[in-house]
This record gives sequence, C-alpha cells and structure tokens, in this order.
Amino acid sequence: MTYTDGLNPDYRRIFHGQDEPIFRVLPERVQDNFRSSASENALLWNTFYPRRFSLELVSLLKQEPLWGSRLDLGTDVLEPYFWGFNVEGERLSQLDPVLEKVDGPGQKTEVDLFMLGSSSLIAVEAKNRSGLGRCARYSHHRCPEIHPDSLEGEVICAYWEDGAARFSSFLDFGERPEPEDNQPPCARYYQLARTLLVVVNLAAELNLRPFLWLLIPKSRWPGFQREWVDFAGRILDSELWRSARVLNWESVRQIPSD
Repeated sequence: MTYTDGLNPDYRRIFHGQDEPIFRVLPERVQDNFRSSASENALLWNTFYPRRFSLELVSLLKQEPLWGSRLDLGTDVLEPYFWGFNVEGERLSQLDPVLEKVDGPGQKTEVDLFMLGSSSLIAVEAKNRSGLGRCARYSHHRCPEIHPDSLEGEVICAYWEDGAARFSSFLDFGERPEPEDNQPPCARYYQLARTLLVVVNLAAELNLRPFLWLLIPKSRWPGFQREWVDFAGRILDSELWRSARVLNWESVRQIPSD
C-alpha cells in the first residue's frame, strides 16, 4: 500500500480539516479521487468530518432509513475511520490482519467509512453517482469458475473455498458457479459481499457487533432498491440482516455538526 508524504495536496473540494494528519497517510488512489469533479471521497469527508464529535448510534438510527429495521440499541459514541484511518492518521486496530486474511495477496477491500463504538462497528459503502462494484474477473471473462478456459494454469476463487473469504459462510449465493451461469450473485454483489466479510471478521476480532450500511442520494434509491433488497435477503444471520441499513446523504446531514 502506497502512502503520500510531505505536505498535504491542495484539495479544493474539502471544506474543513485539510490539514488533518490523515491526509499524510491516505493511499494515493484515495487521494486521487478527491481531485475528481464528482468526488465521492470529498462528499464523504465533508459530510462526516464536521460531525465527527457528534456521531452516536442512536442519532443515526433516528434518521428515517430508505431500507432497514427499527432498532433500539442504546447509546454508543462512534469514531469515524475514513478509508481505515481516523483523522489523526491512525489505522483501525486489526484491520490490516483481517484484510490479509479475507482478501489474501493483491488489492485489498477498501471500506469507505468505518464507525467504531464501544459495542458497534459499522461499515459504510458510500455512493453518489457510481453504482455497486461488480467482480472484475467475471466482467473481464477471467472468472476461475465460469471462464476456466481463459486462464493459464490452475486458478481458484477464494470466495468459494474454505476460509475467512468464503461468501457462503454469511450469504446465500447458491451453488458454486459453473461455466454456463450468467452473472451469478457473487459477481453481481461482489463489493457488498467483500465489505460484509471484512466487517464481520473485524468485529469478531474486536468483540463488537457488525453493521453493514449503504449510503446513497435519496433520489437514487429506486435504482438501488431491487439489488439491495435481493442482496440483503441473502444474508444468512438474522441479527446481521436486522442491522443492515440504507441511509441517504440528506438525512445524515440533519445530524448537527460539531
């Protein structure tokens, strides 16, 4: 993982906190997104950074969700970790060992936002204009299960093998994909599934309750609804299903800033 050093770059889309230490340790790919005209990273930072001292689980659960069960979990003060770092630039405890265990070698799952409490760990997948991430190997016709003839040598998909990365430990994705399958659930819900694996495994290490939340613009819910409802219906654990939630940017901004 590559980090920048030296002076902070000029992020004109950041309203507050540009001098925070986190900007000296963020991976380059995260920092590059801040320069985009439709930067989801800037939207995330500008929404949660001003509220970093007033984030409580109860205040977030009071916001009317686009999808989610009614929960009464008491008070838990939450600290935001943006892309795995708090504003002081400190890495979330046990995150890297969990990513190594879940993802193995290569590109690691990059959760947009964790909110860490004394009893809760919330993983937030934040979207503005983009959609849910798909499996790149499947889209490039290099899935070991569906396109074995396109690969050189024996390649396996860890998400169908025994271990921390196995999707079927927490999700009903049906039988292992076969060459004639068209866009199986593991390819369609790849990003959400990986994020779920990370937060469940990390919460277990920290002895916390895991939550998986999707954050989108309210106007885009009709475009996300069918996929989210189908994905959420595949979550095997009932408590994990009840803790899943879809919030909108507009409702989060109703929480007073610090």
